[in-house]
Amino acid sequence: MPLHKTAIAISEDLLSAVDRAAQSRGESRNGFITLVLKEAVRAGRDADITRRLNELFADAEMAQEQSRGARDLDKAGTDWSSERW
Repeated sequence: MPLHKTAIAISEDLLSAVDRAAQSRGESRNGFITLVLKEAVRAGRDADITRRLNELFADAEMAQEQSRGARDLDKAGTDWSSERW
């Protein structure tokens, strides 16, 4: 994936904290900031998915349907007794 340079303005204190955190993890500033941004984007996406699922399962009929489905799957089960560990 091609990389694109960008410029951001942050305080000297924050930049120092970023550099210390990156150094303690053995990463470059760029690598650390990229990781933090990826995690922030993922957290936002996960929060959105959770919000949508909560809305979906707040519907009593949908919740009952899902409960029935889960019970049916649980009853069907899987016999793992022949598996070797």
